[in-house]
Amino acid sequence: MTEPLPVLDVSHLSTHFATAKGVVRAVDDVSLRVQSGQILGLVGESGSGKSMTGFSILGLVDPPGKVVAGNVLFKGQNLLTMDPERLRQLRGDRIAMIFQDPMMTLNPVLRIETQMVETLQAHQSISRSLARTRAIEALADVGIPSPAERLSAYPHQFSGGMRQRVAIAIALLNRPDLVIADEPTTALDVTIQGQILALVQRLCRERQTSLIWITHDLSVIAGLADQVAVMYAGRIVESGPVQSVLAAPLHPYTEGLLGAIPALHERGEPLRAIPGATPSLASLPTGCAFADRCPRAFAQCSVPLGETEIAGDAGPRRTRCWLHSPVPAPMPTIQR
Repeated sequence: MTEPLPVLDVSHLSTHFATAKGVVRAVDDVSLRVQSGQILGLVGESGSGKSMTGFSILGLVDPPGKVVAGNVLFKGQNLLTMDPERLRQLRGDRIAMIFQDPMMTLNPVLRIETQMVETLQAHQSISRSLARTRAIEALADVGIPSPAERLSAYPHQFSGGMRQRVAIAIALLNRPDLVIADEPTTALDVTIQGQILALVQRLCRERQTSLIWITHDLSVIAGLADQVAVMYAGRIVESGPVQSVLAAPLHPYTEGLLGAIPALHERGEPLRAIPGATPSLASLPTGCAFADRCPRAFAQCSVPLGETEIAGDAGPRRTRCWLHSPVPAPMPTIQR
């Protein structure tokens, strides 16, 4: 059976920043796919390249950053070679983004009604009256009480959680095919975070909207996503069905992230922190960037390695690790 055309197909995407200290490879040979209605979790430490991957997909990388290689196919169209005006029309309409700070989305000096109506009218030929009606419906969908009255409010008159709900409503106004959410619940308390996760998951299922959820928290992805891609130092080091990856991770970095989740430990048991720090993206080693922090590293880890695909009951999995390479080279373990 032929696999349907993915909503998003990113292949070998690389984004570099030219700096005084050298070229920073913020995104390095990243490939991922998202099918219609599918939720992909993009996970990793701060500085791993998650947000920059999202910005690169949408063409939002500012100088001195530049996408230097790869393809980003949205429903078969390459966003990297698309006319800038056509790309502008797609953003906010067929592709939307939810930022970590809702005040990056909301204009503090404009009423919510103005911002939502303009979002609709920028992409659709509809009257202001109809646009206002749709805005009210969108606010109701994300759980804003008295939505008709709240349209006249300014962003500062909402709490942080309510502002994020408004930002989500704006992102979903035109019923996009793809939404990229850049850690939108990080600054919210656990209760509000849970409500927003459930809300986003429900809306995506009902509308068959594809979602890339960027986060550093694997516990969030466990209950939200269908697929997960784990990033480290600008690269995806492991990907596959979320339950398979979390139950039996293939890459030592994924194991380290899981070991640092408090919920997986008994009370009083110390968390297993990953030693060391992320290497500089301007001077990455030739082999595995995680080798200096990896408890299972051996000499072969200094040799570059591409992705290895491994079959699984829930679907194929991929990893960048010599431990799972089909051509292993047995070497003595590096003494630390």
